[in-house]
Amino acid sequence: MRPLIAEKYAQRPDLLLMVMAAAVPISFAAWQALLNNFAIERAAFTGREMGILQSLREVPGFLAFGVVFLLAVIREQSLALLALCLLGIGTALTGFFPSVLGLYLTTLLMSLGFHYFETLQTSLTLQWIDKEKTAETLGRLMAIGSLAAILTFALIWCANSLLHIDYRWLYLLFGGLTLIIALLARLSFVPFSSAVVQHRHMLLRRRYWLYYALTFMSGARRQIFMVFAGFLMVEKFGYSVSGIALLFLLNASINVLFAPKIARLIGRIGERRSLLTEYAGLILIFCGYALVEQAGIAVVLYLLDHFFFGLTIAQKTYFQKIADPADIASTAGVSFSINHIAAVVIPVLFGLLWLSSPALVFYAGAGMALLSFLLALLIPRHPARGGETLLTRLMPKEQL
Repeated sequence: MRPLIAEKYAQRPDLLLMVMAAAVPISFAAWQALLNNFAIERAAFTGREMGILQSLREVPGFLAFGVVFLLAVIREQSLALLALCLLGIGTALTGFFPSVLGLYLTTLLMSLGFHYFETLQTSLTLQWIDKEKTAETLGRLMAIGSLAAILTFALIWCANSLLHIDYRWLYLLFGGLTLIIALLARLSFVPFSSAVVQHRHMLLRRRYWLYYALTFMSGARRQIFMVFAGFLMVEKFGYSVSGIALLFLLNASINVLFAPKIARLIGRIGERRSLLTEYAGLILIFCGYALVEQAGIAVVLYLLDHFFFGLTIAQKTYFQKIADPADIASTAGVSFSINHIAAVVIPVLFGLLWLSSPALVFYAGAGMALLSFLLALLIPRHPARGGETLLTRLMPKEQL
């Protein structure tokens, strides 16, 4: 089939990555910005139901290793676009089912598309982009996604505050846009291939253990931000839909301005220093969440929280430097599952903990950040195959 765009653009994998990166937040940012208010106002959610929903949302992420088996029957590029379609459909249907069960089911569908796409995007980026340009490319993709999110949040604010459009039509609009972009991308770009044939089976390698550990802690820690920081804004400080949308808009604006700069900084100071900076900052931020009593200070913490997570790019570039190129697709799926082991459990358990003490939830997040900091101390200044950690020379050479 002949591409819909000029041939010189249709043959650029980096351009396809940018298009897909823009499509994701149109749905996911809308779903996230509307969720807390929609769940509380239309489905009478408490912290308990929200914790269950967020745990269900992470189940597809836990099952992301299934990508490895699907790659045996469908091209990685095609599977990424199919995942985008599922993300759009799940988001579009959300507003039509304003109940506990309805939200659970549409969330699962949306999340299946979102998590499988995130897994594949990481894999494709690490395969298609040279190591020297990976951090910069990831920063650019983050900035593009944030710009799309800005437009989404701005539209949500206008639609809710000025036009008073119902949740149902907002979800349908943004989910439909993602679906349309995915279909157009399928018709516009040629199939791309990787320089190295990827493994089509699950694998775990002992020499990647530190990357697995950092990935696990990242998944556990991020749930505190994703689930409970936003919920704090609505429940404790009474933020409306338009207020949450503006807050997300500020976050996205920071990404547009600083994500490329953060990526270049990672290239200059290395993965070790980048991750240590992130984790040290998050320890202070989570403790701040536990103690905050003023809405303005909570906003500052929320913005700083999101800013520091941009340094997580260093985790991906660390893996690219230590990985066998043929392991990338398989490890992307496995590591995404590892990332979501704790994510499946934490929202439910911490949702119950929230009912008795919201502060303890955030102190636990600070503890997770501290453990991540200690693990990051083991990253060499110049990671490479054969020099994955500072303990590499002390470990046996056999690999799993």
